[in-house]
Amino acid sequence: MKTGIVDVGGGMRDIYGAGVLDCCLAHGISFDLGIGVSAGSANLSSFFAGQKGRNYQFYIEYAFRKAYISAGNWLKTRNYVNLDYGYGTLSNSDGEYPLDFPAILSNPAEFQIVATNAVTGRPRYFDKTEMKQDDYGAVKASSCVPVANTAYLIDGIPYFDGGLSDPIPVQRALDLGCDRVVLILTRPKDFRRDPEKDRFAARVLRRKYPNAARVMSERAHTYNTELDAAMALEQQGKVLIVAPDEIEGMKTLTRDKEVMNRLYQKGIRDAHRIEAFLSDELQA
Repeated sequence: MKTGIVDVGGGMRDIYGAGVLDCCLAHGISFDLGIGVSAGSANLSSFFAGQKGRNYQFYIEYAFRKAYISAGNWLKTRNYVNLDYGYGTLSNSDGEYPLDFPAILSNPAEFQIVATNAVTGRPRYFDKTEMKQDDYGAVKASSCVPVANTAYLIDGIPYFDGGLSDPIPVQRALDLGCDRVVLILTRPKDFRRDPEKDRFAARVLRRKYPNAARVMSERAHTYNTELDAAMALEQQGKVLIVAPDEIEGMKTLTRDKEVMNRLYQKGIRDAHRIEAFLSDELQA
């Protein structure tokens, strides 16, 4: 049996996913494949590096620094979130909390990161072997929220958040040979995206990146369709959806330490379902 884990991201809400993954590390739960979207790519980077607690530090401490997320960043660079600070200055080998990149490479698990090509609107799946020490461009590209940030360039190609083009890449995990998949959501299972919420961003993108605008306008339909498919697979025993029952009003860039700590603890508690799911898999 090949097992996979998908973390869909969700900005600050994905401290919930950090809790899930820290619980997995604490209990020695491993996976053969991981696919990360947006903040989920950063979460899984620390997970596959074996760095329990690292993601928590980024959410609870570093995310509150003006150098990382602030209106000042926007005024200076048109990037509300300084991706180079989070996944460069802090994460590089000489940074405050380096990512153990050699550990990621030596980990036998496959690891892919989803970003959206801003020109074509199609998903790009970066493999961990395409990253280098102190060059985590794939994570930055996957986490680049349209409007809040300008497109992130890799080899001259602009990218946006992977959630535009493949927000719940369970099918990608199945296509890569997974028999069972753990899916981490950062909204309740009954949440469905409203297309009205994406219309403003689509209008902003349309002039420079018409295909990115198109997938942005279609994002609600894509998310809802992929979630419905995942729920059908859960009924078949092929997918386990781990999702918070309540997010207390948390949006992508909401920073509220009390709520974030509660989401992290929810993630730890909810992760205990994973061991039983994988045990059933081994018996199947």
